[in-house]
Amino acid sequence: MGDTKHGHGHAHGHRPVGGPWRAVRHLVVPHSHDASERIDSALESSRAGMRALWISLAVLGATAAFQAVVAVTSGSVALLSDTLHNVADALTAVPVGVAFLLGRRPATRRFTYGYGRAEDVAGIIVVLVIIASAVLAGVESLRRLAEPTDMRNIGAVAVAGVVGFLGNEIAAQVRIRTGRRIGSAALVADGLHARTDALTSLAVLLSAGGAAVGWRWADPVVGLLITLAIATVTIGAARQVLARLMDAVDPALVERAAGVLGAVDGVEGVERVRLRWIGHALHAEVTLGVASDLSLVQAHRVAHDAEDALIRGVPRLATATVHAHPRECVTVF
Repeated sequence: MGDTKHGHGHAHGHRPVGGPWRAVRHLVVPHSHDASERIDSALESSRAGMRALWISLAVLGATAAFQAVVAVTSGSVALLSDTLHNVADALTAVPVGVAFLLGRRPATRRFTYGYGRAEDVAGIIVVLVIIASAVLAGVESLRRLAEPTDMRNIGAVAVAGVVGFLGNEIAAQVRIRTGRRIGSAALVADGLHARTDALTSLAVLLSAGGAAVGWRWADPVVGLLITLAIATVTIGAARQVLARLMDAVDPALVERAAGVLGAVDGVEGVERVRLRWIGHALHAEVTLGVASDLSLVQAHRVAHDAEDALIRGVPRLATATVHAHPRECVTVF
């Protein structure tokens, strides 16, 4: 019996009825598993991501504008560092938003998997923007450390630090929750970055406190500490984005997929499970062992049931290609 490759589907729970001819027709006629539901889910994820970006952009934009005014009038380099980073954080919404819009486009003969990888490219841009803001903040802090000056409007600087904390935490909550819900690494990375910004904004209070007691060096030192915090979160975000580019997935998802497949009637062994993220949707390629005495139609049905179960049982899974072949003895995954 030849191998059966199965990478399509139709409505979940659907079974061929109407005798052998209907079963054979089911085997050879192209069909699609819940295509409309998958498209709707992808569009809804994209809309959710765009909503999160717009909300966080508005919050961070207002926060950065207020901080910028205070930074100019006070001469605080720590607040300037925090403001630069908040401006950069707000601007990162642009590439991520473009990626979400591109992700809505259907697959083409050139981009056969669609444009979901645009999110990974956006993640790289986000990391580069964060690095640039850290460098600018660090350079300015070092310059001010070498040439210290008095801080003006100390009370306003303290208020700006609190405003920065609140604005960044709101943006972080919106981005992280939405990113994890829709499976977007770029949005989660953006949110983690905003969360670190929230903590570093509180460091501006230390700068204001130091200035209040006459410590001119406190402001640039706090600016350097903020730069260090930015660099730390950048490393974490870069690791996450690069891991996604290399098709890394949570091993627990692979184990879950193997468990779901092993429970399908007719599957005698799960030999290989491959998962990859494309945008914020998972795609699977699996190899199953089935009894050698099954007919082609029966093997196809097992593969179909396996795909059906896999899409139902693994979160964020959009498509699955199932390869079934006869095995007398298989090694369970």
